[in-house]
Amino acid sequence: MGISVVFCCIGKNRNKSVLDIKQIRENLSFVQERLQSRGNYDLQPILTLDQQQRELEAKRSHLQARSNEIGKLVGKKIKAGSDPQSAEIQSLRQEGNDIKNQIGELEPQEREIKSQLEALLLTIPNLPSESTPFGKSEEDNVVLRRWGDEYLPQNSDILPHWEIGEHLGILNFERSVKVAQSRFVTLIGAGAALERALIHFMLDRQIAAGYTEVLPPILINTQSLTASGQLPKFAEESFKCAADDLWLSPTAEVPITNLYREEILAAEDLPINHCAYTPCFRREAGSYGRDTRGLIRLHQFNKVELYKLVHPETSEHEHQQLVANAEAILQELKLPYRVLELCTGDLGFSAAKTYDLEVWLPSANKYREISSCSNCRDFQARRGGIRFKESGKKGTQFVHTLNGSGLAVGRTMAAILENYQQPDKTVRIPEALQPYLRQEVLTKTTS
Repeated sequence: MGISVVFCCIGKNRNKSVLDIKQIRENLSFVQERLQSRGNYDLQPILTLDQQQRELEAKRSHLQARSNEIGKLVGKKIKAGSDPQSAEIQSLRQEGNDIKNQIGELEPQEREIKSQLEALLLTIPNLPSESTPFGKSEEDNVVLRRWGDEYLPQNSDILPHWEIGEHLGILNFERSVKVAQSRFVTLIGAGAALERALIHFMLDRQIAAGYTEVLPPILINTQSLTASGQLPKFAEESFKCAADDLWLSPTAEVPITNLYREEILAAEDLPINHCAYTPCFRREAGSYGRDTRGLIRLHQFNKVELYKLVHPETSEHEHQQLVANAEAILQELKLPYRVLELCTGDLGFSAAKTYDLEVWLPSANKYREISSCSNCRDFQARRGGIRFKESGKKGTQFVHTLNGSGLAVGRTMAAILENYQQPDKTVRIPEALQPYLRQEVLTKTTS
């Protein structure tokens, strides 16, 4: 796929409006109503700083205009024959110097207020879409559909995936603690091969569906995390390098967003569809006591990410297509799952609308999230300055960005180890994976 970059503007200090400050200013009631469904957010400090900034900007502009006027007037009078040392000329020059001093005092005040305003705006989440159901927590999410009930396992004595994995000799958590700490895993033999097969299978299917594969950097800078909406909100969830402005990527969504940061793209190149396999790293701060065993909530995990940059007019359609692309993996693997529409209170920070795919884990007798497919609309594009220009039209627009797992690899492995588990404690390999793994059954090995 060839991408035409119409214009690239470099500027680390560009003022990012995040949520459109003009929308907050002119449609305050609407913005407050949408944010209220996500939690308590006080917009008054933002409006106060915005007013102060605009007043300072207007005062500075007025002084600058007067300074320019004085400069022209002095030049005109000298050209007309006035003595440069005359009282009139000296008085004008003194006024000009006074104005420069005033501007010099105003500029740092304006920069400070802009900095405070941006810092506050960075803490405000995206507005939920109008079609997102209202709710306060995950209890209010809406189940849209279920798939694969005919594939629900009939074996009633299913071991949790970590137990069957340890029994088969393909997962080792205990030795991983020696290497790192808890919530890491070492995959051994067929376990490592199964992980690799799943990654290969997922990438093949998404490339066939029209995504262009990328392999982005895993270490990313602060600006990249901020543009994608990870900072400052999720600083405690992220691993940071002590000696550099670099972080371990929590998801490929972050580097892919920033591949196009501060660029203006050609409208005819949209949509841009990417898929990427990357390791992902999360502290899981605040989740202690939850999923302490197994592959569900690790500090390091592999994921195949789906990502789209699209025209706003096709945003909803592209979102549905992304969900379908993620579902197709589960369907080909014949893993039972359901689709949830998240309520306003359970949306991720950057999302305007989200559908979660939850795969069936029989040992827990419940569905567990395996993919979260979100439409961020122009939220990330504003933070990252990603625009597009339509041929023959003036001005630019922000792209819409969409992302979703296609899928979380470890959680897919967990689902296979449980849903394909046999009474003799072997695990059948899904038919779609057999050409990749080159075996049909996982049996016990020694390590």
